[in-house]
Formats: sequence, C-alpha cells, structure tokens
Amino acid sequence: MVESGLLSKPTSIKTSEEVRDRLRTLAHERGTTITELLEELAGRELTAAEREQRAAEAARELGVEYTEQVKQAGQDAWAKVRAHQGGAAA
Repeated sequence: MVESGLLSKPTSIKTSEEVRDRLRTLAHERGTTITELLEELAGRELTAAEREQRAAEAARELGVEYTEQVKQAGQDAWAKVRAHQGGAAA
C-alpha cells in the first residue's frame, strides 16, 4: 500500500483465530492476501464524516437544504432499509 509516495510500514492486528481463519478463507477464495482483502474492505467503507459529506452533497443536488430534520429523516430511512435486510437497525 502506498500513501503520500511512501510505502506504509506493516503492522499487526489482534483478532481471534476464528476471524483470522475466516479472513484467510475469504482471501483465498478471491485469489488475494489477507492484507489486500483488509485494504479493500477498509477502502470501500465510509467514515461517519464521509457519509455526512455525501448526504449533504446529495441533498444539494436534489435542491434540499440539509437540515438536522432532513439528516434525521435520512438516518431513519436507512435504519428501516437495514432492518428489512436483516442488518442492525442503528
């Protein structure tokens, strides 16, 4: 992984053997390494700040003022979607 033109230093992540084994299996099935798998997973997940920024941008594109009420309505809608998908509703 390259950041700002410099190679990043390897590090360790402590996890259970069960999680490590699952990551190994997932990586093997995808023909990649655990490190590359973790980089891919981390890269596609948005931080809270990124989600907030994208929501504000979407509201602007729709011509909607991004108020606290609009933000809450959006969060409530996504919670309902996740609940119907079997995920956490928070």
